[in-house]
Amino acid sequence: MAFMEKPAAGKVLLDDTAPLTAVIEASQSLHSHTEYIIRVQRGISMENSWQIIRRYSDFDLLNNSLQISALSLPLPPKKLIGNMDREFIAERQKGLQNYLNAITSNHILSNCELVKKFLDPNSYSVNYTEIALQHVSMFFRSEPKWEVVEPLKDIGWRIRKKYFLMKIKNQPKERLALSWADLGPDKYLSDKDLQCAVKLLSSCSHPYIYKVTFAMANESSALVIRPFSEKGTLKDLIYKAKPKDPFLKKYCNPKKIQGLELQQIKTFGRQILEVLKFLHEKGFPYGHLHASNVMMDGDTCRLLDLENSLLGLPSFYRSYFTQFRKINTLESVDVHCFGHLLYEMTYGRPPDSVPVDSFPPAPSTSVVTVLESIISPEAMKNGMPTVSRLLQMPLFSDVLLTNSEKTQFKIPTKLKEALKTAKECIEKRLVEEQKQIHQHRRLTRAQSHYGSEEEKKKRKILARKKSKRSSFESGEEQTMKYSNSNNSGSGASSPLTSPSSPVPPCTAAGASTIPSPPPPPAAPPPPPNLDVATQPDLRPVNSTSRGALLSSIQNFQKGGLKKTETCDYSAPRIS
Repeated sequence: MAFMEKPAAGKVLLDDTAPLTAVIEASQSLHSHTEYIIRVQRGISMENSWQIIRRYSDFDLLNNSLQISALSLPLPPKKLIGNMDREFIAERQKGLQNYLNAITSNHILSNCELVKKFLDPNSYSVNYTEIALQHVSMFFRSEPKWEVVEPLKDIGWRIRKKYFLMKIKNQPKERLALSWADLGPDKYLSDKDLQCAVKLLSSCSHPYIYKVTFAMANESSALVIRPFSEKGTLKDLIYKAKPKDPFLKKYCNPKKIQGLELQQIKTFGRQILEVLKFLHEKGFPYGHLHASNVMMDGDTCRLLDLENSLLGLPSFYRSYFTQFRKINTLESVDVHCFGHLLYEMTYGRPPDSVPVDSFPPAPSTSVVTVLESIISPEAMKNGMPTVSRLLQMPLFSDVLLTNSEKTQFKIPTKLKEALKTAKECIEKRLVEEQKQIHQHRRLTRAQSHYGSEEEKKKRKILARKKSKRSSFESGEEQTMKYSNSNNSGSGASSPLTSPSSPVPPCTAAGASTIPSPPPPPAAPPPPPNLDVATQPDLRPVNSTSRGALLSSIQNFQKGGLKKTETCDYSAPRIS
């Protein structure tokens, strides 16, 4: 059965570069050991999280496997006696959390298969080496001239990409490297266009692109064969590493950190920029530039892995440039990655973090000028320069390129349109992810600010002021109600204006000028004494009511009073 006939089973379109974070939520003691309950999250969404349970022995096993990196990781030491004490378990939990933080924050360790399997065993339970061998075996059935010499174990950083040392049977001394890769989450080409584009790689000729001997793809994976270089990659040159050694061993903790010479930086940088410009002009998406993807051929740099973008594989630096919304095209991604590469060539190590606020002394100020234009805080805010702009900068503009090899990379018009559409889809996913990260960062910043001690004090002070203001306004409202009540009460208790029931104002002596009408009709009240000076009523009575009252008093006629019968019940009753 040929390679093209059978896809891989159980393929997962998972972005392996999405960062994993791990937090130990609790611990539980069972018999003679302690288990730690860990919450693992992929990316920024809490919905994309799960729980795992690990013992100290699991951490110890992982740490032993990571010793190949030569890094000093902060795993708490073993303890045989007293390891079930509550205080010891709490202290160990803190130590294990520090250990998890250390491995998830290290860019190389966090992307390695050992850590991924420890934190996410469900997604990384497949043995990709076996799957790769199955596909390579199928390939050999249809192409019997090739033969595997040995697997190149873990020489790359990708979990779903495996390497084998090859040879041609009738040319036993020539060595080639075969790479097999599963498809990634950014695969947007149709199966037909993918197969056509991958096959086209072997016809590409450029002085700064590494030659592809053979390439083919099916609906689930692809394999590419290239000449094997004993000199290795640009990263091997910088770290003085052996090409066949595992990735963790070569690059995690180099014995000696030393950058390249200025002339090498200028020449290699110019060559890489020239090939990026060529690909951009051809409309061929790349986005995978880093020191391990630049093969050394004498004093010439040649770009590797052009197939990565066709297969939809995520970039090595994706977790960096997804943080910055100005890096939203594959061209700007290439420039950003070039900034990482230039820093590594200059200082012999990658930057600790990006953006870089200040740069260490460099062989030339022109190097720092280029770095500042790409990975400084200002560059992240303003956007990336173009490749053409970088080529015009003093660091590269005076470099003479002597390679006269002709360039050839003919892309059919129909395929060019498909590549353009795929590129737009890749950029769209990038922009959406950047938007989500930006919103999450704003929300986290607001929550952090809201939960700070200073903000809590401010809120308490504002709450007190608001409470006092509310009390004051409530008191004023009660006062106004009371005042209005008195006013309305004064109006209600004002003398009636009816002539049948006049109520005169009080005299200066406090006596009424008009006595109340007597109950018996035989003793009518005397006429009002209008000559007696009266004291005006101090209660607030409106002028209309006052005029009506005076008019009623003046027009009072005792003959108009109705006769009444009075039943006197005031006498005591004896039963």
